[in-house]
Amino acid sequence: MPDSLPTDSKLPGEHFEVRQTQASDDYKPDPSKSIPLSPARQSLLDDIIALYSCQPTRERVKRYTPDCVYDDQFVYANDRYKMAGQWFALPKLFKESKNESYQVVTNDPLLIQFKNEQTWTFPGGIKSATINAIVSLSLDPDTADSDFPQIKYHKDQANGKDYSHTGPGFAFKKWQADKVAGMMDSPDVQAFKEDGKEEYHEDVKKYKSGTADAPEKNFN
Repeated sequence: MPDSLPTDSKLPGEHFEVRQTQASDDYKPDPSKSIPLSPARQSLLDDIIALYSCQPTRERVKRYTPDCVYDDQFVYANDRYKMAGQWFALPKLFKESKNESYQVVTNDPLLIQFKNEQTWTFPGGIKSATINAIVSLSLDPDTADSDFPQIKYHKDQANGKDYSHTGPGFAFKKWQADKVAGMMDSPDVQAFKEDGKEEYHEDVKKYKSGTADAPEKNFN
């Protein structure tokens, strides 16, 4: 949890994972209750919302440290090269992604958490899906208080349980993240190729279940 996040920026992103559960899957944001952020942190959040909204840029991808981890129900990307592949692939996979609202619920020295509501529209516009999630941004200790805070671990949870990082579902989401960046000929993605260093990777932290080592929190 927040008080146990490392303060050593030299550690790879895997060390900065925040684990939590919630009794319900209700992560609908209430913007009227959002905690205010400093201008630098608000700028960070604006960039992350823009990435979710299919508006990737190299500068926005630089919001992540080279050894970052991105972890959601579909993806486990454990460096910035793989992360760039995911963000720059989104506009090819979706016609549109619209941020409906968000609510900042945690603003700690090394952690920002917000409830996020995003509507994803598939190609052709024939179907849309709105997803509510709790997003946890574990910050790089060396830049957390700077004008350009960076992220060590980005976790997106759309239900009450956390991720176990085990089983065929996890194997697939890691496999696709490992492959996508290398398959893209986008100069924007390849600009981050040097970030795909093996030294940035540690063994994935695995858990017995989606509730193991994940204390219950109430974000309502």
